[in-house]
Amino acid sequence: MYWEKRFPRLLTSNQFQDLKRKGCPLVGVADITCDIGGSIEFVNQLTSIDSPFFRYDPLHDSYHLDMEGNGVICSAVDILPTEFAKEASQHFGDILSQFVGSLASATDIAKLPAHLGRACIAHGGALTSLYEYIQRMRNSETEEISENTASFHPNQKKYNILVSLSGHLFDQFLINDALDIIEAAGGSFHLVKCQVGQSADVMSYSELEVGADDRALLDQIIDSLTAIANPSENFGLSNQEKNKISLKVGKVQESSIKKGHEIETKTAVLILGAGRVCQPAAKLLATDGSFASHQQYEACLENNFIEHNDVEVIVGSLYLKDAEEIIEGIPNATAVQLDVMDHESLSKYISRVEVVISLLPTSCHIIVANACIELKKHLVTASYVDASMSMLEEKAKSAGITILGEMGLDPGIDHMMAMKMIDEAHARKGRIRSFTSYCGGLPSPAAANNPLAYKFSWNPAGAIRAGQNPATYRSHGETLNIDGDSLYDSAVRLRLHDFPAFALECLPNRNSLVYGEVYGIEQEASTIFRGTLRYEGFGEIMGTLARIGMFSTEAHPILRGEKRATFRTFLLELLKIKSEGVDGPLIAEKDIAERIVTLRFCKDQGTAVKAAKTIIFLGFHDHTEIPVSCQSAFDVTCVRMEERLAYSSLEQDMVLLHHEVEVDFPDDQITENHTATLLEFGRTENGKTTSAMALTVGIPAGIGALLLLENKIKTRGVLRPIVPEVYTPALEFLQAYGLKLMEKIE
Repeated sequence: MYWEKRFPRLLTSNQFQDLKRKGCPLVGVADITCDIGGSIEFVNQLTSIDSPFFRYDPLHDSYHLDMEGNGVICSAVDILPTEFAKEASQHFGDILSQFVGSLASATDIAKLPAHLGRACIAHGGALTSLYEYIQRMRNSETEEISENTASFHPNQKKYNILVSLSGHLFDQFLINDALDIIEAAGGSFHLVKCQVGQSADVMSYSELEVGADDRALLDQIIDSLTAIANPSENFGLSNQEKNKISLKVGKVQESSIKKGHEIETKTAVLILGAGRVCQPAAKLLATDGSFASHQQYEACLENNFIEHNDVEVIVGSLYLKDAEEIIEGIPNATAVQLDVMDHESLSKYISRVEVVISLLPTSCHIIVANACIELKKHLVTASYVDASMSMLEEKAKSAGITILGEMGLDPGIDHMMAMKMIDEAHARKGRIRSFTSYCGGLPSPAAANNPLAYKFSWNPAGAIRAGQNPATYRSHGETLNIDGDSLYDSAVRLRLHDFPAFALECLPNRNSLVYGEVYGIEQEASTIFRGTLRYEGFGEIMGTLARIGMFSTEAHPILRGEKRATFRTFLLELLKIKSEGVDGPLIAEKDIAERIVTLRFCKDQGTAVKAAKTIIFLGFHDHTEIPVSCQSAFDVTCVRMEERLAYSSLEQDMVLLHHEVEVDFPDDQITENHTATLLEFGRTENGKTTSAMALTVGIPAGIGALLLLENKIKTRGVLRPIVPEVYTPALEFLQAYGLKLMEKIE
């Protein structure tokens, strides 16, 4: 199979040596890809058709050309995919030779059989009529969008429109009809993108920028193209389908001439990473806000003096299929395969855009940031600005770029809403007495239909680990420290005044005191607290599961060996219940709860029952074998949670962000309570659901890129959205895009 150095090997030399010592019966390996020292590490040479094998002796780590002796026989013929059986090659040649002479000596290709005539691309030193489109496309200065997203071409007309054509454009030569229409009317075309179907059953796709100096003439061209895209019904069905073009038309753009006759061109953004939060960012940039009130969104653009020209969006992912799924249905978007560890490829795409959005894992941001500095391109991330990113401050300033971090939900929108309240209070000479912030991604109340009242839209490992982090906060002047083992037990029940129907609790979120410094309230606030929201009961259940040992990352003895344990036997082991027979004793919810109390995993019977219900819901009483990939209790629990606590296609998630700020005004001797709240639910459109978490992380990142594109953010260096230059227009955009931001002063 395909292999690169960044992937683990299928079989290393050491692994094979161990296997052979244990009596592994493997006698032969045929490596089709012939990666020397690659996926099969001990394949260290190529073989030939004449001498197709060598022998590798793993016990002596030696290689031999004979077939006798110990070891494994290896074949690595690199030309094997091109080899024909001799009889097949001879047969093909015999048939072909009947045509070669007459074909080579033909002076009039019209006299050739129809199928041969259609196959003649060039004759007499020139392209044949069916293939004239090749030169016409070359003359249009063919450049794929991925090659130069904002390319300038001198033949661009005053009015231009992007036209997407799909169908059997080349095997049925329908592309000629389209180009004839454009040129006969006096228009021009520029090939932006072209993907040719690789078989008779696969359609081709082309994007043309069609132009004319007269708007009426451009409309006429589009009408004519539409006519060939909707042929009459007089043809038979199969013929009609073969000769049909699918047509999509963009918006008409009016070009303005600048000094030196330079034509205004589109801007471009590269989004790295094709995860769940990518699509909302791509949609925001490439369209005019499909989720939002069009009128309100356009008004927001005008208020910020932003011309919302279509932005070209390139989505880059290690796996092309993921990027293609993200851009499906999004105009002005292109998917590319991109490995950020390949500096040449990364630089190639960054050089073609104005702004990069990195939605990759945090560890990759520094690689992207250095490339952006080198190429003088702005960068936006939704991740925390860590020490390594902060150290790029001077380099970013010298390069004249902005690295805008923490442009998501938490961090991101939480910063913006907090700083707006704090700055407004300080402007009125107020003093912050208390700052409390709660944020959580939760199932909507209707979807909170399991004992834990929680669900995961991705691997639960991160969320479980977050619940084991220590926390620090300040309460009424006292600094409190919570160790990771006690975090779940520190959950505090919470009733938000604006949402009395939500039975919530809050877990302290890491070091809240850091935000006293970030927000400039360290010296004045006696309370500084940031917490994670969950539904009531989450903390006590998770704390009980932790004490049972379900989150232990140590390798568990029962998971070793060839015979796999079942989830049921694993549960019996954790609860120290002696197994009798193959399946052990029958065990019910009541038995589990009693055992939890007996072993002092929790003191409260009610909590024990909730934990037992959760264990049963997760399927730990099943007789199913545990996957081989699970080596620890943590692995087993993650597998079960990912399977059993997933959202169905019709269920919504929910994001709730709530700030409470107490402000003293010494001059007036009054205290005000300021609140700011974001409540967002997942949205379903055309049968596809976009999660609230994806919206509230992706949209701010997209807004950050838009503000940088329009030079609304002029500060250079490493930046957070804690200054009015960023948060004022960003919050306005969020509201215009349909996110519900509520503020109140009492």
